[in-house]
Amino acid sequence: MAPERDLAAEFRAGNVRGLARAITLVEQRDPSVRHLLESLADRIRRPYVLGFTGAPGTGKSTLVDGVVRLLRGWDLSVAVIAVDPNSPYSGGAILGDRIRMQRHALDPRVFIRSMGARGHLGGVSVASREAIRLMGAFGFDFVLLETVGVGQSELEVAAIADTTLVVLTPGLGDGVQMIKAGIMEIADVFVVNKADLPGAQRTVQEIRNMLNMGPKQAWRPQIVQTVASSGDGLDDLYEAVDRHRTHQEASGEARAQEEARLKDEAADLVAEWARGEARRLLDSDPPLARRLLEDRTPYAAAEEMLRQRGGSLVPEAARAEG
Repeated sequence: MAPERDLAAEFRAGNVRGLARAITLVEQRDPSVRHLLESLADRIRRPYVLGFTGAPGTGKSTLVDGVVRLLRGWDLSVAVIAVDPNSPYSGGAILGDRIRMQRHALDPRVFIRSMGARGHLGGVSVASREAIRLMGAFGFDFVLLETVGVGQSELEVAAIADTTLVVLTPGLGDGVQMIKAGIMEIADVFVVNKADLPGAQRTVQEIRNMLNMGPKQAWRPQIVQTVASSGDGLDDLYEAVDRHRTHQEASGEARAQEEARLKDEAADLVAEWARGEARRLLDSDPPLARRLLEDRTPYAAAEEMLRQRGGSLVPEAARAEG
């Protein structure tokens, strides 16, 4: 029996070790994942994905842990992906988030996985999207995606999540940082965590002011105050998420987002495969590699590789104009 068939059988049997093995294959970019997903076509469905992002120290992990407790209290199954920075040497991911969530370790309807950023500057792993698909096939109702909150991770999580929660805390100058990072455009819900600290109401007002200055949108991001360490405000947080979900489904945005996500994923796969093929061509063609060193620019070599495959660096529209 092929390995992917073994994994498919483990999926159907509800064996969480099968899910863990499959995600490892995803992270390794193993081509057998495609065959596994094809064999599970009748089970493929998208869980609802909540993306948590924000500056380090805002309590994202504690908030995620609280949301897991809330959802499990309603008998919903939950998977967590904690996207961690990689070691530049070993490629390993920090497991701090899993350590903090040990209380869920014996719950068969909670699955927690740390995934490395794989070369993205603090970003969301490209493998996260396939991991989410596998988690849906396994039967999870929700996936909570937590990023490290630096670099481009905020923008990347918004491209994956159904509802993006931007987490802030009082007294960290987050209002200014949010403007600089352009986070206003991606937040579906603002969470002012550690709302028992001085300055919480000021932070809420700063967010309101920024929203009032921005363009009017069909969805106005909700602002929720929480104290994740005690669980205060988590019910309000879920209500805000549910309102956003209802709006997206009623307006047709949910379907449009899913189509955009699949287009982006297909384009990324083409780019990934093309990159691998280009490296193979360069490694197998010493004269072409020498030309790279002689030209000191990559354009001629890239054009030559594309010509070998019937393509061109020049976009179709530009060629027509020429």
